[in-house]
Amino acid sequence: MLYRQRLIEELSGRRGEFVEFGREWAEQAGDYVARLVALAGRTAAEVRGEAEESVAAGVARGASALPSVELEREASFVVPFAREWRTHEESRAWAVDALMDRVTFAADGSQILPGREISLPVAAVQVAWFENPHTRGGDGYRKEWDFRLVPPKDLLDTEGAGASAADVVALRRFELELTAVRAFLKRQEGWRARGDRPPVAFFDGTLLLSTTRVRGESLKFPNAYIASIAETLRLSRETRVPVVGYIDQSYARDLVRMLDVIARRRDESPSVFDAQLFSAEVGGGEPLFGRWGDRSIFCECRRESLTAEFWDEAGAPLVGFIYLQATAPGSTPARLDIPVWVAEDGLIDDVLDAVRAECVVGNGYPYALETADEAAVITARDREHFLRAVQEFAEANDLAFRVSRKAVSKMHRR
Repeated sequence: MLYRQRLIEELSGRRGEFVEFGREWAEQAGDYVARLVALAGRTAAEVRGEAEESVAAGVARGASALPSVELEREASFVVPFAREWRTHEESRAWAVDALMDRVTFAADGSQILPGREISLPVAAVQVAWFENPHTRGGDGYRKEWDFRLVPPKDLLDTEGAGASAADVVALRRFELELTAVRAFLKRQEGWRARGDRPPVAFFDGTLLLSTTRVRGESLKFPNAYIASIAETLRLSRETRVPVVGYIDQSYARDLVRMLDVIARRRDESPSVFDAQLFSAEVGGGEPLFGRWGDRSIFCECRRESLTAEFWDEAGAPLVGFIYLQATAPGSTPARLDIPVWVAEDGLIDDVLDAVRAECVVGNGYPYALETADEAAVITARDREHFLRAVQEFAEANDLAFRVSRKAVSKMHRR
């Protein structure tokens, strides 16, 4: 139970700390926003040159991001969305046109972690995917599932990494989700030859895994995670089927880092992250993303912590990113991780219109991802059914493990 009055007292007592943090954050955000706006009129080559000079001078490490040629083409870091609607019906009509005869796909997963209810560790992963061809008749969509047990041996086999059973289950889910994505990429190969509109696969999460993230305490199998993402990126490039890593709430600081490098500032740890640069109302003015659908220019991601799998044979990055205002201006925009080849093939605008349209249908979140999530979710009731099935299986096969009496009692009473 939360004691609300005690919470109110604690907040009131720390009011000064919050006010001071807000003031410092606003000053810091204003500085970064001003420097981002000042890039208007510059060229990508100029920004790249300044970053290289800063590194050569020993002032800073490499920039975590660099702008694409969109910087000079748009003459701004922000690309305004050209359409405006008077009613929600008009926006939905536009979304229908943007998605008509275009195949979109999304996969998501859920899991049952091992608990103390069973005397032997066992877990499960469920992954669902939703594929919609958006035909005029509204038929032809696919909603499918894959359910896998994670048996005791797999849960205990951590290759000496000291990982928990939860880490093992998380990796299995991650791999199954990306397996489903790759199957879609293969099915859609040759879309250009068939005269189809560009298909789009959505993945709920980042397409970039840095060593600092995967080698932390929470993730114990960096090679497996990286291999699964890298295989997906390679297949997207080979099949020329776009895949979008959708991050609804991103805390990345690639642009913040880039701005510090070209300003020749020493390594800092600012409290500002990239997405806030586009949503912050600094100095009483409008945020950089002033309208729904506005986006940033495409940037290459060049984090030093990225492993070799995220660079091509010539040493160029395989993944870039865009920030998109998929909800009301002033709220935090989403980050989209997109393979660099999509920008090189001139598909960015088409793919982003598909993302925007999915967000219109999904009321601020891609409908395909929303549907996959709903299909994949495992409820508390489902967990009870799982335990019951395990108990019955153990009894029927005279196996030496049991579900706890407490769990059995709950199942009988509900």
